Amino acid sequence: MSIQNRRERERAERHQLIIDAARELAEAEGWDAVTTRRLAEKVEYSQPVLYSHFKGKDAIVRAVAIQGCGELARLLREARPSRGESRLRAAAEAYLKFARERPALYDAMFVQQSDLPWGTEEVPQELLDAFGELVAAVEPVRGERDLEALTEVFWSSLHGIATLMQGGRLRPAHDETRLDLLLGALSLAQDEDRL
Repeated sequence: MSIQNRRERERAERHQLIIDAARELAEAEGWDAVTTRRLAEKVEYSQPVLYSHFKGKDAIVRAVAIQGCGELARLLREARPSRGESRLRAAAEAYLKFARERPALYDAMFVQQSDLPWGTEEVPQELLDAFGELVAAVEPVRGERDLEALTEVFWSSLHGIATLMQGGRLRPAHDETRLDLLLGALSLAQDEDRL
């Protein structure tokens, strides 16, 4: 292995180490606890080394969000049901489980301020993949409606549920009922399109 290749590999490993440390710290103490000073201590590199990888905390949160979207896309893909089961329900359940089990990661992806270029041509592939999985889940119930707009409504609804659940503002006893109502509303609208 050449010296150049070794340096690139070491740089990539440091980059990932910083991202992993930020995620761990955020999951343990929240994003307010993630500072370059705390990360430098955690990964045992100087702050200038951190700044050689990321311009600041916002860039770290952005990298975590992109990585998280890749993980969400993979989990949604793995949740695709066998024939006869509702792909929409499977996607909704997988999405809400992801948000519940990885609250700081979810926060980085969809709550923290970010310069991620959603809805532009510069959007990272991981974001496209995650949204694509939601599009594929919604497609069977689209009827005559705009598929991307309907997917945005589905995603917005899931995000609202996930955010309110994280904040303890929804009663856990109604989790299934809320999901039934959301999926029923999407299906009912599809039936109305056919009339």
